[in-house]
Amino acid sequence: MRPSRGSEAEVEERRQAVLRQVAEEGEIRIADLAERLHVSVMTMHRDLDNLSERQLVRKGRGVASSFSDVTMESALRFREHTRMAEKTAIADALVDEITPGSTVLIDCGSTLFPLARRLAGMEGIHVITNSLRVTYLLAGSPAEVTLLGDRFYEDFESCAGPQTRRQLQHIRANIAFVTATSVSAGRLFHPVREYADNKEVFLQAADRAVLAVDHSKFGRTATYAYGDVSGYDLLVTDTATPEGELRPVRDMGVEVRTVKPEK
Repeated sequence: MRPSRGSEAEVEERRQAVLRQVAEEGEIRIADLAERLHVSVMTMHRDLDNLSERQLVRKGRGVASSFSDVTMESALRFREHTRMAEKTAIADALVDEITPGSTVLIDCGSTLFPLARRLAGMEGIHVITNSLRVTYLLAGSPAEVTLLGDRFYEDFESCAGPQTRRQLQHIRANIAFVTATSVSAGRLFHPVREYADNKEVFLQAADRAVLAVDHSKFGRTATYAYGDVSGYDLLVTDTATPEGELRPVRDMGVEVRTVKPEK
C-alpha cells in the first residue's frame, strides 16, 4: 500500500519544521533533512519545491539554504506558526487592555493573530485593521469589522500605502495594537517603506497605543527606520527579551510588561 502523505495541516506542519531547521543552520543537505524528519528524499524535494516557490528557502543541488532573517520575517506563512507560546502569552496580556464597546485598531503582524481570535468572542467592539488574516479570524463573530484598503502585499496578507494613511486620519480608536519587525535600542525598523509609514499613522489614530513584540525582534534593524517607541503607552513582550533592549524603552517613558510563555 502506498504510504499516506498526510493531511494538508500535517504537511504544512512538517514544512514549518523544515523552515526552522534551515533557518537555524543556514544550509543543510536535503538528504539529512529527510532523515531527520523521517520522510523520503522525494517527499523532502516536494516540500522544498513548495517552500522555494513561496520564497521561504533557496533550493540548490542537494542542499537547502535560508534567506536573511528579514526576508523570512516578511513571509507571513513562516511567521504565523513560529513562537506560538510567546504570541499566546502576549495575547493574554493584550486582551486585558480592551473593554466592551471599544473601537480597536489592529496592525497586520502575526503576533496579533492570537489576540484577534480572542476578540472573536467579545461583544460590542469595532475592529479596524489593514490585515486580511485578522478579518478572516473575526468572520462570523459579533465584532463589527472595517478593513482598510490600499495596495495589497501578499507576503503580509494586508494593505499599506497612502490610501490607508488617509483613511486612518479620519478614524479615532480607543486603542491601537501595533507590531514591529525590528527594534534596536528603542528604535523601530521595517523592510517595507509603506508599512513603516503606516505604523506611525496608527499611533495618531488612537487614544492609547500598545506595541506587541516578542524577544526575537529585538537587537535587529531593517531597511527603513521610522522613529522610536516613545509614541507608545505600553510595550508587551516576553521574558526572553534582553534587559539591555528594554532599558532604552523605559528611559523613553514607556511602560514595559513582560509575560512568561507556557512551555
